Amino acid sequence: MSGPKTHSWIEDLDVYVTGKSKAKSEKPPVKLSANESALGPSPKAMHAYRNASEALHRYPDPVYNDLRDAIAHKNNIDKSRIVCGVGSDEILKLACRAYMSPGDEALFVAHSFSMYPIAVTSVGGVPIEVEDTNYTADVDKILAAVTDKTKIIFIANPNNPTGTYIPMSEIERLWKNIPDHILLVLDAAYAEFIREDDYDAGIDLVERSNNVLMTRTFSKLYGLAALRLGWGYACKEIAETLDKIRDPFNVPSSAQIAGVEALNDTEFEEKAYTHNETWRTWLSDELAALELEVIPSQTNFILFKFNDDEKSATAANEYLLNEGYILRHYSGQGLEKFLRLTVGTEEENKEVIRLLKAFLEKINGNL
Repeated sequence: MSGPKTHSWIEDLDVYVTGKSKAKSEKPPVKLSANESALGPSPKAMHAYRNASEALHRYPDPVYNDLRDAIAHKNNIDKSRIVCGVGSDEILKLACRAYMSPGDEALFVAHSFSMYPIAVTSVGGVPIEVEDTNYTADVDKILAAVTDKTKIIFIANPNNPTGTYIPMSEIERLWKNIPDHILLVLDAAYAEFIREDDYDAGIDLVERSNNVLMTRTFSKLYGLAALRLGWGYACKEIAETLDKIRDPFNVPSSAQIAGVEALNDTEFEEKAYTHNETWRTWLSDELAALELEVIPSQTNFILFKFNDDEKSATAANEYLLNEGYILRHYSGQGLEKFLRLTVGTEEENKEVIRLLKAFLEKINGNL
């Protein structure tokens, strides 16, 4: 007896693979696998979240007025062009639902966020992976991959999981050389961590275009990953379209209230930025001193490579798990020799380097 049959593309859909959350040691696990905030959320955001529990019987503001006001004020942008979602992931999925039909193509860069092909495939679209250059998006290769079937181009800038970025001049060049009917999605989940002069998250381009969507998240610098809060910014036509197809009451009151306070707590935001900048630099230097190949990062994580087969990423990952430290090991995406390390607290950062040194000394002693 057969039941309902789903679409073929749903049957073949891959499930998003999350980072490990459990180690193999009896010690309390140290999770450095998911790019979570080393300092956690703002105390003001936590206080607001606790107070929100007194109104759990009330539906949330369906158009999140206060949250949009706070986002608009923080970024000096038009409130009416903001759409919020359950993490920026929801915004990405809404874009696919709104602008793709079965058989349409969407481009994404190799070694980038694995949610892109999942979101595309979920609506019957065809995800097209474009080769990168030195683990960085290559505009010429993206343009060469555009066809009559291309409807969306995804660019994570800075990129996850490599940590690299491309300057705004390259984003502009890409935008100017694609047809107007293609939606350019600028995924700026890690924008708060980068202050390079040639970088821009995409706000100005959104305001000059009718085919650009910028997405952001509260999960990284603001430390609200558990609340799943993200937002997008686009022209009014795109924002209104996404707003039509999102679920009603999609952003809980607790997330809205905590998000407002996180944005307002500029002192804590600067503290989190400074901590990350300091320890990302320190970790990068320490990893390089161990003769590991470090991909230059502008985020809150570092991707590094084990070039010697005897010093494999798999073996290092197992060693760290046995010591209670959880990093992200990629079994796919052509990154099998890499581990990704989230910037942690001072104690966690120093200990993970000590453990990596011990692992490499152990390997070298067996050669």
